[in-house]
Amino acid sequence: MARTPLTGWKATAAVSMSNYIDSGSIIAIATSLGFWGKAYFPDDDGTIAGLLAAFSANAFGAAIGALIGGPLCDKYGRKFIYTYDLLLYALGGLVVVFTSNLAMLFAGFIIIGLAVGASVPAGWTYIAEFAPTEQRGRHIGATQLAWSFGPFIGFGLAAALTPLGLLGSRIIFAHLVAIALATWYIRRSLEESETWETAKGGADAKPPSMWASFRKLFNRRVNITALVFLAVIYTCWNQAASQNGIFLPTILSSMGYETLQTDLFSMLSWGFVIISTFIFMGLVDRVPYRWHYLVGGVLAIVSWIVLVFGPSDAAWTAFGYTVIWGLSAGPSAQAFYSVWSPELFATPYRSAAQGIVFFVVRLASGLISLIFPVILARPGGLLIDGVILIGFLVVATAVGTIGAPRTQGKSLEEIEMERYGERVINA
Repeated sequence: MARTPLTGWKATAAVSMSNYIDSGSIIAIATSLGFWGKAYFPDDDGTIAGLLAAFSANAFGAAIGALIGGPLCDKYGRKFIYTYDLLLYALGGLVVVFTSNLAMLFAGFIIIGLAVGASVPAGWTYIAEFAPTEQRGRHIGATQLAWSFGPFIGFGLAAALTPLGLLGSRIIFAHLVAIALATWYIRRSLEESETWETAKGGADAKPPSMWASFRKLFNRRVNITALVFLAVIYTCWNQAASQNGIFLPTILSSMGYETLQTDLFSMLSWGFVIISTFIFMGLVDRVPYRWHYLVGGVLAIVSWIVLVFGPSDAAWTAFGYTVIWGLSAGPSAQAFYSVWSPELFATPYRSAAQGIVFFVVRLASGLISLIFPVILARPGGLLIDGVILIGFLVVATAVGTIGAPRTQGKSLEEIEMERYGERVINA
């Protein structure tokens, strides 16, 4: 019996689950590092925890996965990635669930990271190519909504399962495996992107090699400019976001909060992320990109100022940070990156370009994850790290506000003609 193809918001929901799994993985790691540490590296000074975080879905693993998956998505099609990526994710998740030593834990984290990295850029590309022009931002915003639910549910599960210790962490990863397999089954009904098939010259046309596509990508100045712009705003913002995501429990613990309290604070923050993302979805196709982006950037800066310079023993410091950061995440650099990146590149290398930027972003997150917990463990560590991250946020806000593209309300074909002067076929 033939399957009914997924279209419209059903297709958006199926594709968006990559983002839930991405963020859910990061939070599962964040809330479990302490339990893994007690079991497998009890004498760690922060180095092993940093390496685990760096090679996971939060950083290096996802970076490499995006660099490989992006070009494959452009060469073999958007559906190709969806056929295999979540099976790879499930494999990595199962390794973590049944891990019995540090080596297995590392292997599972790396496999999960590779799968996440390959899937997320493909998702933004696919949704942008089938969504109605007047609702493109809203559909892509759904990926951010799914991303927001990952930590909200993840921290909620962590709080509920804290009494179980390491077993609770295994259960959290098991739930991600179950969702990955269910999503993989549902995605089998997705159709290939017509935009991709047209751009490669028809269903029977042979696409160019990955290296040929990379050469064509970098041969156009308009592409290099877009790559630099997107890499700067997303990389700078993500330094603060990644540390918030994976090390927030550690930060709050350094301020004297118990494990259950840190999970509840984090869950509260992500509740506000969900609210602000709903608002973003309603406004992104109507409010000028520049001013909408500026609001998100300013809120992010204010939140870290509160955390770093507010009194550590005052409840309003942690509460103010979690609420303001949550509100900033709707119109964040990541949200606008997910909208702008499919718009600024021609179809034949749209996903590869996103893979390159995603690689740079997660690589940078991996590098800072190696040193962040070490500095944080020292006296005054939060102040040092916080000032650095505030600086990154200022750069992301300024560059994104000044360089915001004027692509709102235009079809991908119209944007392509304006930027390239032609329709780019079989690049």
